[in-house]
This record gives sequence, structure tokens and C-alpha cells, in this order.
Amino acid sequence: MALIEFSNRGLYCPPGDFYIDPWKPVNKAVITHAHSDHARPGSAYYLCHHLTKPLLQARLGDNNYESSGWHEPISINGVKLSLHPAGHIIGSSQVRVEYNNEVWVVSGDYKTENDGISGAFEPVKCHVFITESTFGLPIYTWKKQEAIYSDIRQWIMYNKAQKKTSVLIAYSLGKAQRVLNAIAPLNETVYLHGAIYNMHQALLSAGLQLPAVERITPDTPKEKLRSAIVIAPPSADGTPWMKRFNPYSVGVCSGWMQVRGNVRRRNVDAGFVLSDHADWNGLLSAVKATGAEKVYVTHGFQSAFSRYLNEQGLWSAEVKTEYGGEEETDETIIKEEA
Repeated sequence: MALIEFSNRGLYCPPGDFYIDPWKPVNKAVITHAHSDHARPGSAYYLCHHLTKPLLQARLGDNNYESSGWHEPISINGVKLSLHPAGHIIGSSQVRVEYNNEVWVVSGDYKTENDGISGAFEPVKCHVFITESTFGLPIYTWKKQEAIYSDIRQWIMYNKAQKKTSVLIAYSLGKAQRVLNAIAPLNETVYLHGAIYNMHQALLSAGLQLPAVERITPDTPKEKLRSAIVIAPPSADGTPWMKRFNPYSVGVCSGWMQVRGNVRRRNVDAGFVLSDHADWNGLLSAVKATGAEKVYVTHGFQSAFSRYLNEQGLWSAEVKTEYGGEEETDETIIKEEA
């Protein structure tokens, strides 16, 4: 019997009788992070990191939540479990599971560059590693974060000189907070779409220090938004909500912007390759650092990435899950048109 099985409800640990990021309701769910493809409603009990708990409460409502810090061992039916930084978004964790001297690690989603707010990714030694592969192709190689942040700031200043509002499209949890940090040196007021503002408030209530912002409402004077900086979720792009910012330029913050054709297809003015996932080199370095003998690859380019690992002499197999599909789908549960 494997320590973790791939069931039709999610990743299941038989000796511990719990699931990790289940996509169907279960009795006991261990959650790696608060994005909606990994944290779904309906389960009877949720275990997560301390910073993930208020995000789950904001998204899923009142439930039976228990939270833990990183590196704090928890025993569930004799199975030793602990959470470790994944670096993906605020509170995101890898799940280390140990039983009968066998160690498996479920990564959830992760990135290996420290963004300064999500906790630095920490490789965890294990026998079996379950990894994502959202950007598991060699074409996906990220620039350093500060270089991307500088590009965003220069774009905003150019728009300002053209008397245009800068609308940055970013997912409400994870990406939007990084974009706020990128903009902070400009000392400008930043206006948020309602969905992003709601997540911002949840993070503030959890004790995080974030830059001051203003929420956009139907009563926000248009003159305040002229040549301003706006952060909005993908769901707002191309909707009538955007018309209030005319004239404006749109910049999409996503790893998918690495492929130039995606900028044209999205019909946007700029694409910033800012991802909350590991790039090709990050994935390879993370896998190697675990020392794992076996690697299971979940969502993304799992076929190509698993095949490459096998070609390098590391046993690997792809696993079908219900994670991913887009870089994130996080604004689907907390959505409010301002």
C-alpha cells in the first residue's frame, strides 16, 4: 500500500485517513494553500498553515479549521505530518508525510525564487516527491523578480506621461500582493477592484503588512482615477467595468506572458512575466534538492516534465488531478464587481 494514493477525491493517505487538497468533500482535508483549485468547500475538517486559515475563512466561510506553523509535527493516526514553506503565495505549504520510516512530500504549487512575502521555498528530503509542472517546459525561464518590478514601474511612469491610467491584471491572491510591492517605491495611491480589496482586507486582518490602498466603488470620482494605478483580476478585463478608466493601458502579470503570442491574443498593451510558479529550472532544482527516488508529476505540462525526468534516470510518472487549468483560478470564489 502506497503512503499516498491517487483517488477520485484527491491525494489520500490511507494510514492517516486524510486527504491533501481534495477536490471533493471529505472528512479530513489538509490544504497546501488557499487558491480555489486546491481549497474546495464541503469538507468536515481543514488543516492548514496559520496564514492560510483566514484566507479559507474568507473564501469558504465558517468551518472546522485547525492551523499549524511550518516545521511543527502533527500526528494523525500515527502518521507524522508537518508543513514546510512552498513560496507560492502567502501561507502556501508543502506537506511532509512520514510513516514507517517512509517520507512523501506533496508540494502543492510552489516557486523557488523568494518573493519576500510568501516564505522562501524550502526543499524537503523525501523518498517520494509529488510536484506540480504548471510551467514544465524549457521555454519558461523567468527573469529576476526585481527586474520585472522595474519594468512594471517604468511602464506606469510612461503611461502617466501619456495621461493614461495603468490597469494591471493580476490574480487576487498572490499576484496582486506582489504587484503592490512592485509599485510601492512610486509612492502613488493604488486603487483596487473589489475582489482584490476583499482579499487585501483578509490579509491585513491576518496581521500582514501591506501598502495602503483605496477600493474602487461606483462613487469613486473619475478624476481620481485619471492617470492612476489600478489592480484588477482577470475577470474584470474586457468588461464594462473598465470603461471608467478611459484612456488606459492594460498590463497582464502572468507567466503565460513568456510566450509573445499570448500578449497579442489577449489584446493587451503589455505583458509582464510574473509567475507564482517555479519555472523550468526551478522545477528541476526543486526535484533534485529533495533527493527523491520517485517523482509523481501533477498538473501542468506533466507528460513532458515526467518524460524528461525519466530520460535523466529518475523514476517518474504523471498523475491526473483536478488542479490548475489556468495559472490560477483564484478569483472565482471571492468575486465582487466594484
